[in-house]
Amino acid sequence: MDESLHPENPYYSRTDTGPLQVTPAEWEKILPPEVYHIAFEKGTEPPFTGKYWDLEGTGTYYCAVCGNPLFHADAKFGSSCGWPSFFRTLAKSSVVYRPDHSHDMDRTEVICGRCSAHLGHVFEDGPPPTGLRYCMNSPVLDFVPDNPKN
Repeated sequence: MDESLHPENPYYSRTDTGPLQVTPAEWEKILPPEVYHIAFEKGTEPPFTGKYWDLEGTGTYYCAVCGNPLFHADAKFGSSCGWPSFFRTLAKSSVVYRPDHSHDMDRTEVICGRCSAHLGHVFEDGPPPTGLRYCMNSPVLDFVPDNPKN
C-alpha cells in the first residue's frame, strides 16, 4: 500500500477504514482544488473527460481523499454516461447513501463511508446482478492495479 502518493494528506490510508472527523476547512488546505470541489462542494467533472471513465484493467479503486477501498475493477462496466461506472461496491461499509434533490432531480448521492466525500450518484439502471450503476467522478478516485508494472 503506497500512501506516498498523497504525502501532503495525513489522513490518507488504504488500510485504516475507521471514520474520519475532519473539517472542510482542513480538507481544503490539503486536497488539490479539483478533488476538494467534487468531494466537499458536490461538484462533478465533465462527462468523457475523467482519467478513469474508460480505463480497463484489474485493480482496486480507492477514495482519493482518504484511501478508503471503494470498488474492484471486476465490478466496472462500460456505460454510455461518460463517468466511471460500477455495479457493486467492494464492501457494504465502503459508501453511504443520501437523498439528493438538487438540480430539480431526485437522485441518490454516494459518499465515502470513511471521510464523507461526495463521490457521485447511484442509479437503478445498471447491469445484473445488482441492477445498479454507481456513476463516480474520476478525480475522487485512485486506481491501483493488481499487478503494477515495474
